Amino acid sequence: MRKGAVSRKTSETKIDVAVDLDGSGKSDVRTGVGFFDHMLEQLARHSLIDLTVRAEGDRHIDDHHTVEDVGIALGQALRQALGDKRGLTRYADCLLPMDEALTRVAIDVSGRPFLVFRVEFPTQKIATFDVELVREFFQAFAVNGGLTLHIENVYGANSHHIAETCFKGVARALGAALAIDPRQAARIPSTKGAL
Repeated sequence: MRKGAVSRKTSETKIDVAVDLDGSGKSDVRTGVGFFDHMLEQLARHSLIDLTVRAEGDRHIDDHHTVEDVGIALGQALRQALGDKRGLTRYADCLLPMDEALTRVAIDVSGRPFLVFRVEFPTQKIATFDVELVREFFQAFAVNGGLTLHIENVYGANSHHIAETCFKGVARALGAALAIDPRQAARIPSTKGAL
């Protein structure tokens, strides 16, 4: 069973995350940050990863620590669920449209974390959500999940649509990369023999 669960407690946040990589896209997410909850629900639904998140943070300051620490815990839970990565498809990409916005995502479940984030937002906020936190989440998620992750918004005019194409694009690429390739189900997808 490819499942992972992480609890993270600091002086700024308390986070509990659980994932099932072979789920159906069910989510039960409560971070206290409405737009972020919506994005995490999209991440679960379109990757077909079952996701549970409970987060409490120092939101009287801002949403930064909550969003970043959820990214850390989610990445760690993903890495835990992957085990030795035997049988993974490993590489995947997605070109994701939403109305006027188009974003492309490429992922390598390599164990070598790296984020390329080429996304510009026309506004600083989506409702009360700071758009710079989109990058902060994906940085924390990629580093702690051991993912090489490239996200590039090709074009778009609406910040909500741009952010949503990022999350949905990552979800679709992640779901495909995490799928077990039946031709190599017993092998690790690397000539090195380890990821």
